[in-house]
Amino acid sequence: MTVMNRKPQESLQDSLQQVTRLLERHKLVEGMVHKQEGPKHDLVEQLVHRQNLAELENKLANLHPADIAYILEALPPVDRLTVWGLVDADDDGEILLEVSDAVRESLLADMAPHEMVAAAGQLDTDELADLVPDLPSDVQSAVLGTLDAEDRAEVQSAMSYTDDQVGALMDFEMVTIRADVKLEVVLRYLRRFDELPTHTDKLFVVDDNDILKGVLPLNVLLISDPEQYVEAVMADDVVVFQPFDDAGDAAQAFERYDLVSAPVVDSNHKVIGRITVDQMVDVIREESDAEVLSLAGLKDEDLFSSVGKAVKNRWPWLALNICTAFIASRVIGAFEDTIAHLVALAALMPIVSGIGGNTGTQTTTLIIRGLALGQIQPSHTRMLLLKELGIALINGLMWGAVLGLMAWALYGKWDLGLVMMGAMMLNMIVAALVGLFVPLTMQKFGRDPAYGSSVMITALTDSLGFFIFLGLATIFLM
Repeated sequence: MTVMNRKPQESLQDSLQQVTRLLERHKLVEGMVHKQEGPKHDLVEQLVHRQNLAELENKLANLHPADIAYILEALPPVDRLTVWGLVDADDDGEILLEVSDAVRESLLADMAPHEMVAAAGQLDTDELADLVPDLPSDVQSAVLGTLDAEDRAEVQSAMSYTDDQVGALMDFEMVTIRADVKLEVVLRYLRRFDELPTHTDKLFVVDDNDILKGVLPLNVLLISDPEQYVEAVMADDVVVFQPFDDAGDAAQAFERYDLVSAPVVDSNHKVIGRITVDQMVDVIREESDAEVLSLAGLKDEDLFSSVGKAVKNRWPWLALNICTAFIASRVIGAFEDTIAHLVALAALMPIVSGIGGNTGTQTTTLIIRGLALGQIQPSHTRMLLLKELGIALINGLMWGAVLGLMAWALYGKWDLGLVMMGAMMLNMIVAALVGLFVPLTMQKFGRDPAYGSSVMITALTDSLGFFIFLGLATIFLM
């Protein structure tokens, strides 16, 4: 399949639309044929069924497994299983690796045990480590039973690490060479390979005990004198990782140093695997997706999952929202007399809480990003606090004055304008404090700083915003 000189996203959308149209036509024709009667009804129905699905099957056969995975994620469950049943079985393993965890679960539920074993048999050992944990226990045993002792040990080694550790992403296919050989010997050695492992941009230089000594970039190998020794041209300032390192930190290192591949070493500096840029791109994408969902208090959810699963995924934070909304309503209820005395307060107080929520979200987004990049240290807290307070004070004075003038112009009460200004300034300061300390506190207790932060910030700024505005109104306007 040719993929050069095309726009991937547009091509994906075109493919998705074509598959969707074929599915709709299939269902329409099937419905019409099913309603017809006659002695050859069953035969006609089978012929039409095969003809419609054959066109869809041909379309899928020309797509890359990653594109099929994208299409499967974008289809409702019934259509998804129809397409999944038409996919070339040789692509099953790669597709299962590409789809999200929630969609993978639905696809595996539709597969027979022998189909799962066959799909797993198409994968390399490092890829198997990603898929095997999601398989039923009996299928896991069957898959591991098909491997030789070395491959089984590699899979079990990768499975011993958590998903967010480098060890779980290790690729065991790599090329190692010795430092005391000539480059000509290395070139002859490489020509013995049918193909090099993917993303091979450097060779790992090791001693007799596989202890890493350096790396030999392929471009250096190709342009150097073949009579030179490896140790004379190799690089010894190598970026290395250990299997227990955080995968997110590794992804940042790949971005920072423009890496394509890097060795993974154990505590004795022995090379045990490598990680590559394609795996790091997946880590960055998954962390980005997870952060977007976490801000709303959600976990990974299939777009077309059942109502029951979606409700189970969303109800905890909705329950918290109800509690916080009830608290906000009680804050308002405590100032019923004030609101009854000056009805204008009811129209103005959503402005105060809304601006406060926006300020808090801006602050917490910046803090979460800093935490994710590892740029915030405990010693930075005081500096960040002073900075955010300064920003909140200036914005509060400026925009509080604007809203105070607007309140004065609308209701003809200068004292109401001053209360509006004071409430805006105080609530923006509170919002900055909340936006700073909520993610920092969550990280301190070992929780994802992004998980539900926006929900908590909105709840706190609403309640405190109402309290500040109505409290000032009660003191100065009653």
